[in-house]
Amino acid sequence: MSEPTDHALVTLLSTARVIAVVGLSPKPDRASFRVASYMQQAGYRIIPVRPGGGEILGEVCYDSLEAIPEEIHVDIVDLFRRAEETPPLAEESVRIGAGCLWLQSGIFNEESMEIARQGGLLAVQDRCLMVEHRRLADQLSAA
Repeated sequence: MSEPTDHALVTLLSTARVIAVVGLSPKPDRASFRVASYMQQAGYRIIPVRPGGGEILGEVCYDSLEAIPEEIHVDIVDLFRRAEETPPLAEESVRIGAGCLWLQSGIFNEESMEIARQGGLLAVQDRCLMVEHRRLADQLSAA
């Protein structure tokens, strides 16, 4: 299927405020932590989704996307999960009314992409949110 255009990504990244990061590790050497930390420093609110509670990056962890309180509108669901684990998360992303399902670099799942698109979400796979944000920085500052 078609990948989102740079224009669509700039629009998303310039309007999004809240990113739920599924599989966010509390370990600073992990990619999920580095990406979430970068996006938080770029001005986005990070909502960690990982069972077991606690806090990561100063935010309360939730067991699932649907456990995030309704008053917190999730704009982007960023998945750090194995490809085969993503379809139920895509369905959950649609149910919570997220704006985008984002599968990180190396994660491909056409079923998840189709679930997201059918649910009205922008669908991105095999791209790093941090890398794309950096790549589009000039356009984002002009937006």
